Amino acid sequence: MTALLLNAALSEYAGRVGVIVPFLLFITVVAELADRIGVFDVIAHRAARLARGSVLALWLLVVLIATLATIVLSLDTTAVLLTPVVLAVAAQLGLDRAVFAYTAVWLANTASLLLPVSNLTNLLAWQRLQLHSAAFAGLMWPAALAVLLVTIGTLALLFRGPLQGRYLLGDQPQPDDRILLVSAIVICALLGPAFVLTGHVVLSAGLGALAMVALCLIRQRALLGWYLVPWKLMLGVAVLFAIVQVAHQYGLGALLSAASGSGEGPIALLRLVAVSALGANLVNNLPAYLALEPVIDGSLQRASVLLVGVGVGPLLTPWASLATLLWAGRCRAAGVSVDWRRFALRGAVLVPVALVAGTAAQILVHH
Repeated sequence: MTALLLNAALSEYAGRVGVIVPFLLFITVVAELADRIGVFDVIAHRAARLARGSVLALWLLVVLIATLATIVLSLDTTAVLLTPVVLAVAAQLGLDRAVFAYTAVWLANTASLLLPVSNLTNLLAWQRLQLHSAAFAGLMWPAALAVLLVTIGTLALLFRGPLQGRYLLGDQPQPDDRILLVSAIVICALLGPAFVLTGHVVLSAGLGALAMVALCLIRQRALLGWYLVPWKLMLGVAVLFAIVQVAHQYGLGALLSAASGSGEGPIALLRLVAVSALGANLVNNLPAYLALEPVIDGSLQRASVLLVGVGVGPLLTPWASLATLLWAGRCRAAGVSVDWRRFALRGAVLVPVALVAGTAAQILVHH
């Protein structure tokens, strides 16, 4: 009997890792090459020109860019690749970099609810629920929209002073290879529709990575290298899966089931979102999701609320989301210090409101 349970656990582990790890590899290749080609740099500077000297207009365009990057290329792309770009643009224009730093990290987490590819927790749920990508978006859009509006409103309120005023526009960087740049932008833009229309997120990401690599082989081979392979991240994900799988064999699932309750009533869903957000901030959102996944119990409503908790909740502690840790590293590299006490206090303003708004939106639309 024990051997059968072990074999079943190992089979499930291999099946989950077999989807997550290849996707991580492919989407990282696309995002890293897009960054090296200059996609994010050019788009950010174009946004500065389009805003015509208005700080508020520039910030709103950065919000749009960060939201789209998170939805299509995952939250880590916004945290790792877009953060240094917007910080550099803010420094060149003499603007308050804290506004753009918080915009990047908050949207990296809170804008990651819509598509399976936006967040690894989404990808896990999509795999568990066996939904088409379009059906997943249809399930999550109420929470995604509500949380996004709350995030934008909170940022605008907290940074209302620095968002006023104007700036003088400097020179815009010129791409080394315009054909390479335009082609990379087209590939990135096509990924979102491909994820939704085909439903094959790993295949779509793989084709996108293949197209980017082929493009660089033809135009600029120096961009290719082993640095594109996120060995540490893939290994870390595999290890987390293994740890949670073992913990479930020793009663973790029963403990969390008792804590998160059951049912689809408003109180039950608020209880679940609170437990999942707390778990994400205590350990990390990925193992928190894996540990709580069994309490979904086949309910799409509970699954959506769990994703709200582990997606929006991790904005209180540094370790709650890998994207937050990566963002902090990019901030330090750009000379922007991160005050974790202030980070937690500001997160405490956003997180409770966003959790309630996201849960309420799911209840109202999918009652």
